[in-house]
Amino acid sequence: MAASMWRLSGPIGRNLSRALASRSQPGRCAIIRFKATHAATQAVLNVPETKVTSLQNGLRVASEDSGLSTCTVGLWIDAGSRYENQMNNGTAHFLEHMAFKGTKKRSQLDLELEIENMGAHLNAYTSREQTVYYAKAFSKDLPRAVEILADIIQNSTLGEAEIERERGVILREMQEVETNLQEVVFDYLHATAYNTTALGRTILGPTENIKSINRNDLVEYITTHYKGPRIVLAAAGGVSHDELLDLAKYHFGNLPATYDGETPTLPLCSFTGSEIRVRDDKMPLAHIAISVEAVGWSHPDTIPLMVANTLIGNWDRSFGGGVNLSSKLAQITCHGNLCHSFQSFNTCYTDTGLWGLYMVCEPNTVEDMMHFVQREWIRLCTSVTECEVARAKNLLKTNMLLQLDGSTPICEDIGRQMLCYNRRIPLPELEARIDLIDAQTIRDVCTKYIYDKSPAIAAVGPIAQLPDYNRIRSGMYWLRD
Repeated sequence: MAASMWRLSGPIGRNLSRALASRSQPGRCAIIRFKATHAATQAVLNVPETKVTSLQNGLRVASEDSGLSTCTVGLWIDAGSRYENQMNNGTAHFLEHMAFKGTKKRSQLDLELEIENMGAHLNAYTSREQTVYYAKAFSKDLPRAVEILADIIQNSTLGEAEIERERGVILREMQEVETNLQEVVFDYLHATAYNTTALGRTILGPTENIKSINRNDLVEYITTHYKGPRIVLAAAGGVSHDELLDLAKYHFGNLPATYDGETPTLPLCSFTGSEIRVRDDKMPLAHIAISVEAVGWSHPDTIPLMVANTLIGNWDRSFGGGVNLSSKLAQITCHGNLCHSFQSFNTCYTDTGLWGLYMVCEPNTVEDMMHFVQREWIRLCTSVTECEVARAKNLLKTNMLLQLDGSTPICEDIGRQMLCYNRRIPLPELEARIDLIDAQTIRDVCTKYIYDKSPAIAAVGPIAQLPDYNRIRSGMYWLRD
């Protein structure tokens, strides 16, 4: 998922140019689009500015100084479970668990005490395409936080006793994940959508792999993937970019920039319309996800699909005024008592994605809920209105801003975007791209990705009423009212 910025260049600039080129009709809409584009070209800088510098070994340093007394700093690494194979699946996540278990200069206890005495927090997570290690601390402690992060990714001892202890921890974590039905359904969805390819495998890996992963596997993963060009040191809050750059040169300047052998490439993953059903009539509720193949981060259609995702929205029974919500599907489900909850999703990877909906239903409402979900999808392709799209665009922009509240989400946004786009996209530019979208854009893009496409389906629980795959497939191009 992943240079330098502040120009309308790269994928976003090209996308904006394509959007303009595809809208040549004169009149008021053309004027509005021109004004939105003009705004984007005039205001392509974030305030405060996101500064980006690359070291000689390819490691990128990106920061945003908002003058706070606290900061978040972390390492975003272009390596997740997608880069594993069937034999070592689970290694990236296992390695994340080992990061805080001691280094050559700090025992696990020393590390924990040092972090606690600083009043700081240290954390990490693994996704299908990224591994992240980050710290939240006082701004004055930025040098110590960076030094600790450098120590844990370059000098972890990966002791045999610690490996065995974490093996048990991960196996227990896997048992806990199996009780989270949303996680289970989304793992099944990836498994059926991407079949035997890398994105079809889970992040935690299968039990037999966890039981067999050894120190050599962990060391090999580090030496293969933890290279300068695949790492971003990102920071936000009270951070001086010059200070961060000096720290990066000192602590990460010796990271290798090249590979000893063949350079790892992004494993290809192909989407397959298919399904996984796990019927269990003893369960009280059915958990179902349905999706079509979407696009990667930098594709021109990403933003329209985000707006379409916002149009579908989400709902659960705790919401008040469901029949008055802007989401048509929320109105229908609330009025008809069709489900306990639903949420639309738009999951992006480098070169592909999943756009769809997850729902939790009573056994006797599954069929009706699926019908109305598909009917709403077809409506996006055929008759969505300008008023609805305008409202969804405003909601999407609001959500984007609300998600950047605090140094940690800003730091995460910087690190993720640097890996995905090779730059941090300024908010005015994103807003201008959203403003370019109209109802016709949504109809065109949804027709391209939804209409007459074979979906991927994952369903768990009392799903006897879930229509068979061929019937669901037929609902992707025509629905009877």
